[in-house]
Amino acid sequence: MKGVEKFNELVKSFASLPTIGKKTALRLAYHVCIKDPLLGSKLAYNIEESIRMIRKCSCCGALSENELCEICLDNGRNKNIICIVQSPKDILTLEESGSFDGYYFVLEEANDECIDRLKAMILKQNAKELFFAFTQGINSDALVFYIEEKLKSLKLTYTQIAQGIPSGVSLENVDFISLHKAINHRTKLD
Repeated sequence: MKGVEKFNELVKSFASLPTIGKKTALRLAYHVCIKDPLLGSKLAYNIEESIRMIRKCSCCGALSENELCEICLDNGRNKNIICIVQSPKDILTLEESGSFDGYYFVLEEANDECIDRLKAMILKQNAKELFFAFTQGINSDALVFYIEEKLKSLKLTYTQIAQGIPSGVSLENVDFISLHKAINHRTKLD
């Protein structure tokens, strides 16, 4: 529609977000422009502040407003276990479930630099177990095998999230009961 180019751009911006279709984008744009412009201003401010302030923890890769995240700074957590996840979003999901009390490591890329950072974390904490909380699938299995090979000089127990979380489903889409059971019934890798 002509004469509302700014509105059209806003709809396009919303539609470019994951899981937001054109109709939902239109409803959201209308809501923040017409129905609740104060919410629109607050949303714009929060987006701008988040972009400016949020970074990845230099130790584990979690989201943080500081050099180190609150989890890495928490000495009350279980130092014996490190949960390896594929995305900082996975940490948010696991923390919200309240099922895990160890530390995390985000493995977004399986390269030597990332493996070296993981190894340094394991040695610093004297960790005994690596717990893989990956989305189930062939690629994840290959990644687990790769990490085991790279760290075979260390005496570690390797576990993975228990079956029961459907293959191909991201952690953020799993209900907390299933997630809790999967964490508490994780299996040892041979």
